[in-house]
Amino acid sequence: MTNASSATTINATEAAHFGGLAAEWWDPKGSSAMLHKLNPVRLGFIRAAVDAHFGGDGKARYPLLGKSALDVGCGAGLLCEPLARMGADVTGVDAAPENIDAATAHAALSGLSITYRAGEIAAQGLGQFDIVSSMEVIEHVNDPAVFIGELKRHMKPDGLLLLSTPNRTPASRIFLVEAAERLGQVPRGTHDWDKFLTPDELTALLNDAGIEIVDMQGIAFSPMSGLHLSSNMALNYILSARLRG
Repeated sequence: MTNASSATTINATEAAHFGGLAAEWWDPKGSSAMLHKLNPVRLGFIRAAVDAHFGGDGKARYPLLGKSALDVGCGAGLLCEPLARMGADVTGVDAAPENIDAATAHAALSGLSITYRAGEIAAQGLGQFDIVSSMEVIEHVNDPAVFIGELKRHMKPDGLLLLSTPNRTPASRIFLVEAAERLGQVPRGTHDWDKFLTPDELTALLNDAGIEIVDMQGIAFSPMSGLHLSSNMALNYILSARLRG
């Protein structure tokens, strides 16, 4: 196991906000409705990234069998559970104890064995993982560079990093912040547009940490296709990465 570090990334106000939504995480029509719509799109990207990184053929029912996965900022387990169903030994960490309680209860109902921890990732004393993921989290932490350092610290030398986050563009301000919150697709106060990272900014942070991007795609919306992977990164984007060298 790695030793716990002193790095701190949790924004207490953000943690309290999301902890207050714990009871509705698994309701596809509740306050996390947008996450339920995002999850299938994310999973399509993740499956392709997993197969590309670990040499899968896209046909295996359990592509992560024998692999370990860490989801940082896991909420109530919306990504942890699919990773477990793909065969991974999954650990989820979240800043809000209420979310971890909801995640643990839902995993038990689903018959899934997932390890959940509440608190600062640096304080957990966890080891390294084949996959480290963090979806829609980096825009909520105190220091993105420190946060990326913690993600890196938990990656195996040949590990895979998976990140998604909103882009800081006029379109994301209109559709992800103003419209989505007014229409109830996400709770009011969820997003601080000024904390969104552009692809160039996130790429620079990863490069500084010795992490290289393998693939980056946008998550776009259209009336005909709904949310889907796209070359258009104006709203949101997802990436896979590995340690340099």
